[in-house]
Amino acid sequence: MRVVAADSQDAFAGFGLPGAPGSSAFWAAVGAPSSVPAEGGGWVTLFLWRGSSPVTVEFESWSEPVALRRWQDTDCWYAEVRMPQRLRVTYRFVAGDVFHADPFNPAGAGGERSIAVTPDAPEQPHWPVLGADAVLPLPRTRIRWASERLGGRRTVRVHPAGGGGPVVLLLDGDDWLHLHPAVTAFDSAVAAGEVPPVTLVFLPAKDRVAEFTCRPELWEAVRDELLPLVVESGVPADPERLVVAGQSLGGLSAVYAALEYPELVSRVACQSGSFWWTPDALRAADPLGGSVGGVIAERLRAGVDLSGLRVAFDVGEHEDRMLPHCEVTEGLVERAGATVRVSRSASGHDRAGWRHALLRDVGWALGS
Repeated sequence: MRVVAADSQDAFAGFGLPGAPGSSAFWAAVGAPSSVPAEGGGWVTLFLWRGSSPVTVEFESWSEPVALRRWQDTDCWYAEVRMPQRLRVTYRFVAGDVFHADPFNPAGAGGERSIAVTPDAPEQPHWPVLGADAVLPLPRTRIRWASERLGGRRTVRVHPAGGGGPVVLLLDGDDWLHLHPAVTAFDSAVAAGEVPPVTLVFLPAKDRVAEFTCRPELWEAVRDELLPLVVESGVPADPERLVVAGQSLGGLSAVYAALEYPELVSRVACQSGSFWWTPDALRAADPLGGSVGGVIAERLRAGVDLSGLRVAFDVGEHEDRMLPHCEVTEGLVERAGATVRVSRSASGHDRAGWRHALLRDVGWALGS
C-alpha cells in the first residue's frame, strides 16, 4: 500500500467530483470511496473527510493507518490510497480518540465502520447494503445459556431460515448479528435455493482466546448443554446435521472440533483459520512466525481418519502471512480423507470479505 498525493484539484475531478474541493457542489457529489486504475495495476482509491481537525483512516488488517491531508485551508481532508486488485476492506476514521464510520458511504459494518470495495471485487449477493446506523434484525428466539463448563451467562439467538433445518452454529455470533446481517443474507440465500433451510445459532464469545484455542470445554458444552437447549427452544432444528462456521480463531476451533469430536462436528465452513496457533504463539514477538500449520498440522501429521468430514476452507487472497499456514492445513486435511473445498476471497483478514464464502460454504457443506 502507498499513499498518492494530489497536487491539484484536477486530481479530484478524475474521481468524478465536480467543483473545487470543499465547495458545496463538491460535497454534494461525494459518496463511497471511489477508485481509478493505478499505473502498473491495481487501484488508487480516494477517501474523504469533512471537518476542521486532523483525521486518520484505519483499515481492518490490510494496511497501516493513513493520515489524511488537508486541502489548502478548506474543510476537505483526503487520502489517495494505492490498493491491489480485488479488495473488499473494512475501515473507519479516527479523529482524536473517537472512531467514526464514513458519513458518505452507504455501506456500513456496525456503528463505527464502513466497507470499501475496489471495482473488480466480486459481488456479494444476498448481503444488503446497510448504513452504519442501521439496526439489524434480531431473531425472536433467544436462549439464556448459563454454562456449567464455560462459566458465566450468555444470550444465544436462534433463527429458522426458510423454516429451519440443520443447525448452523455461527461462532462469533454477535458479529454476525450486529455488524453483518447474516439473518437477512441467509433468508435471501435460502429463498434463492442456494442454501437449504437451516437453523442459525448465533454463539457469542465471552473470551475468544480462552474458548477458541483448541480446548475441549467449548465443544463439550456445545454438545451437552447448548444443543439440547436449541432442541427444547421450539424452533425446528436438526442438530444431527450440524455445520460449524468459524473465522480466524473461530475457524481454528471449528477444525479442532472436527478432529477431536467427529461424532459431533462433521461439516465445517472455515474462513481464515488461525492455523499458526500454538500454546506459545500469542506470547511470541511474531505469533505467525512459528511452525507452519501450528498444533493442527502437528495433530494431522500424527495420523487421523477424516473420511467422514466435509470442510470448506477460505482465506483472504491478501493475507500473505496466513496463506502458508492455511495451505499446509488444507493439504493435510485432504490427505487425511476429508472432502475438501478450497477458495480465496478478495480481502485481507476481514469479515467483510468472508461474507460470501460463509453462505456458499455452508450450502456446500450440506451438499447443496
